[in-house]
Amino acid sequence: MHFIDAKSILSGSGGHVGMNIYRGCTHGCIYCDSRSLCYRFTHPFEDIEVKQNAPELLEMALKSKRKKCMIGTGAMSDPYMHCEEELGLTRKCLEIILKNGFGLAIQTKSDRILRDIDLLDEINKEAKCVVQMTLTTYDDDLCKIIEPNVCNTKRRIEVLEQMQERGIPTVVWLTPILPFINDTVENITAILNECVRTGVKGVIDFGMGLTLRDGDREYYYAALDKHFPGLKERYIKQYGNAYELPSPNAEELTKVFKQICSENDMMSTPDKCFRYMADLPDKYPQLRFIF
Repeated sequence: MHFIDAKSILSGSGGHVGMNIYRGCTHGCIYCDSRSLCYRFTHPFEDIEVKQNAPELLEMALKSKRKKCMIGTGAMSDPYMHCEEELGLTRKCLEIILKNGFGLAIQTKSDRILRDIDLLDEINKEAKCVVQMTLTTYDDDLCKIIEPNVCNTKRRIEVLEQMQERGIPTVVWLTPILPFINDTVENITAILNECVRTGVKGVIDFGMGLTLRDGDREYYYAALDKHFPGLKERYIKQYGNAYELPSPNAEELTKVFKQICSENDMMSTPDKCFRYMADLPDKYPQLRFIF
């Protein structure tokens, strides 16, 4: 990893304000879109760029905001990569968010988030906190292949359980669904049943497939050659050089997805989930009358 002094930390406006403390990732997920050339990395993806002044920048940015809002993090780079254990920058930023009365929408694949469950709990009590967890495959052996350097699905489900025990709302990203790999009714049903059991508020799906761009396509195909011999050729024959790669089973999987979500009152569209995560309700202290 290497360190930089960033010029700013927050991007976006209104209820969609985000930050990335790190750039790059060490989780090694074979499908990662953040590897795409369009993001213009000037360093190897695993050589994590650390915004070492992120807490100071966040403190200044939040103090200058006239209205409280939700702060999102984890969309581009996981805030709980291996280096966070040593650096603790995510935790410092959570402390600043709590101190300034802002809400938080945080996305991860890692159980390292449990280290900060005390802060997440406090943020949720004082404002609002939504924890987002990515679940792609219920099969932990497959998980070790497609997401090799992060905790497995069963452990992520345990994270959801612990958030539920604290009353911290959760949203699950059921994406990507990889054609011919994890695109089965059994897989989707198993994951969604766990979402129901752990009280997940909503599940985000972008059409039961994945996207490939220059940069991540090459990395993905190399992983297919290593772990699924012959599958790359099947992809090329089926999809060519397309950006969107829907599963051949997408229609059936989407039907199962919509049905389970509807029957269990879970939000099932990205729009509803994003609006929920962007909404920071006004909280007024109770008036205490002394007689």
